[in-house]
Amino acid sequence: MKQEHSVTLCRMGGLLGNRVLCTAGALCLLGAISGRGTLAQEVLITLPDRSFPESLTSTGDGTIYAGSFNNGGVLKVRPGGQAEEFIKPGMAGSRSTLGVLADESSGTLYVCSNDLSGLGVAGPGDARGAGLKTFDLKTGAPKESFALPDPKSFCNDIAVGSDGTAYITDSFTPNVYSLKPGTKALEVWATDPALTPAKEGVGLDGIAIGSDGNLYVTTYIPAKLFRIAVKDGKAGAVTELTPSRPLDHADAMRTFRDGLLLIEGNGKLDKVSVKGDEATIETIKDGFAEPVSVTQIGGTAWIAEGKLSYIVGDNKGRDPGPFTLKAVALPK
Repeated sequence: MKQEHSVTLCRMGGLLGNRVLCTAGALCLLGAISGRGTLAQEVLITLPDRSFPESLTSTGDGTIYAGSFNNGGVLKVRPGGQAEEFIKPGMAGSRSTLGVLADESSGTLYVCSNDLSGLGVAGPGDARGAGLKTFDLKTGAPKESFALPDPKSFCNDIAVGSDGTAYITDSFTPNVYSLKPGTKALEVWATDPALTPAKEGVGLDGIAIGSDGNLYVTTYIPAKLFRIAVKDGKAGAVTELTPSRPLDHADAMRTFRDGLLLIEGNGKLDKVSVKGDEATIETIKDGFAEPVSVTQIGGTAWIAEGKLSYIVGDNKGRDPGPFTLKAVALPK
């Protein structure tokens, strides 16, 4: 989401040329890669009309999962296949679906559910509040539901540690929650005044576990990047990192080799390298239309363009055009 389109969210506390239209996912991708390992054409996966994707995740076989900001539920795109319904909208009391995270170790799909009716986005069902939902990764059958404890909470995104603990960001409180395997409720794992949402801003958003074992989180408005030290599973110091250039609407993150992949809402996919308390930001590709999430399959990043301004921002009521996931070759 771009800054000029984020006011509503803040108040809640906001084919042509050489393109290839492709629903064949990885199969189409193989045919579009040049001999130098770069994408020779722009490869797209189409999503249903007005699906407004908000988050992506994927599994080792190349299957992609996408949550929907307005429709709820979760779409699934198998390699070489088309988008199909995997989690039915409203399933297990879910509403609008934001963060999604596939954990193959436990066979679980984690889903952030939120009531966005205050934004004029009804979503399915009538459940209130924010919650974390878990589903069977193979069948889509509901497993468990966990409410975020604060009435102001907004469940944004998820990361899972090597021990199976899930970590969840809350955009409207300064809290990162944890869910250890076998437990029945979320716990406040880390909280810090530095993570408090700014007035007329949006707080915690993206989350990823670095190769150093520490947890990294972003805040959306103002855009910042933080490291939360992890020792014996417990949260340590919260450190704001100094970026090599200013960030603009720091959104979703995923672990990438010894660094991170970062989405900036102003249209960028970045590579982030952390050394000490400094973060080097290298833009891999610019020019996306309101990107919201990224997932990696092999040497390719798939980007979701949420176009959320067309449902809660300045472009509301206008035609957002087709919804697609775009492929970008990652640096070697």
